[in-house]
Parts: sequence; structure tokens; C-alpha cells
Amino acid sequence: MASVSATCPRFQPLFSHSNKTGRAPGLKLVSVGWAKFTGFPSLKASRFRVSCSAKPETVEKVIEIVRKQLALKPETVLTSETEFVELGADSLDTVEIVMTLEEEFDINVEEESSQNITSVQEVADLIEKLVQQKAQGES
Repeated sequence: MASVSATCPRFQPLFSHSNKTGRAPGLKLVSVGWAKFTGFPSLKASRFRVSCSAKPETVEKVIEIVRKQLALKPETVLTSETEFVELGADSLDTVEIVMTLEEEFDINVEEESSQNITSVQEVADLIEKLVQQKAQGES
């Protein structure tokens, strides 16, 4: 099980610069840079989170079941990022896939959770979560 979390700070400039050009008596050309205090620098953070909780064998089992349920050709490439829509699956296909996975992994998937499943990775992550919850409940 792997998890990555990061924060990427971005600073906004403390000063803004503008160049003013003008003439002064006795000089041909004068260029002046004016610095103006605009306040404290602003710290903005962009956060992202990557979570890969499913075991590779769970992902492979999901791929195997999806391939069988959708009667896909052997040359059809399936990865954890594959989305069911890309494979031509409709909502009924997704329900059948979920039912098969429930039998295979001896779990119960709530209808609410099954409606949010769109990819192989999402299914595998959900299975890992449910299997783990079931194991903790039996302990």
C-alpha cells in the first residue's frame, strides 16, 4: 500500500516594478525603476494526493473479471487507468461487474459506492477498502 501527499508553495512577489522614462534638464534620457511596497508576500499552496492502495493482484483480478464480463478480445489492453466507458460498458454492465466482484471477493458493495465507479483502479481500491473493513470487523 502506497500513499503520496505533497504541498507545493507558490510565492507572489513582494514588490512590483515599473519603469518610467522621462527627460530632465541637461540630460538626454533618464530611466527610473520604481519599487512599490505592495504588502506581505502571499503564500498559496497547491495540494495533491495520490493514493494507490490496491494490491497489484487485486488490480489483475479486477481486469480479469472486467475482460470476462464485457467479453473483450484478448488483444484489448486493460490497465488500472482503463475506464469502463472506454470499453463500451453501460450502467448495466457496471452492475454485473460489481456483482461478480462481490462474489469473487466475498464483499458487499453499497449501491451508492457502485454508482461512483468508473475505472479499474477505483474498483480495485474499493475492493481493498471493503476487504480490509471486513477483516477488521471479524477481528
